[in-house]
Amino acid sequence: MATKERYRSLSFSERINRYFSEEFKKKIVKELERNLVTIAEISREYEVSRGAIYKWLYKYSTLKKKGMKQVIESESLTKKLQSSKEEIKELKSIIGEKQIIIEFQEKLIELAEQHYKIDIKKNFGSKLSSGSGITGKATDTK
Repeated sequence: MATKERYRSLSFSERINRYFSEEFKKKIVKELERNLVTIAEISREYEVSRGAIYKWLYKYSTLKKKGMKQVIESESLTKKLQSSKEEIKELKSIIGEKQIIIEFQEKLIELAEQHYKIDIKKNFGSKLSSGSGITGKATDTK
């Protein structure tokens, strides 16, 4: 659009106030109510502030007149929420499997201790050797 390009090229002091028809505002509000577009898309496309768009919603929204509130949620948020729920479900499943493995291993240790009559589990009170930190590999420093 030539007028849109011209408007973009004007400096802030050269810009003039633009007026949108009531019909145009109502059309935009209907599209927003049907979730066909987002406020950000309208703001970018027509170079209108988000505040102005919210004023249009407040003034022309049929949902507001019915006493209903519209929750504006982008599809990406819904998809992120759904994928997060699926990931949580998968992680819970993995945790459950790991817990079964731990319980199985503990039972094996318990049975081995009874069979061989020795204490296999480490005593947490015993002091471990500190080690020298030397791996035994020769290092060449020049």
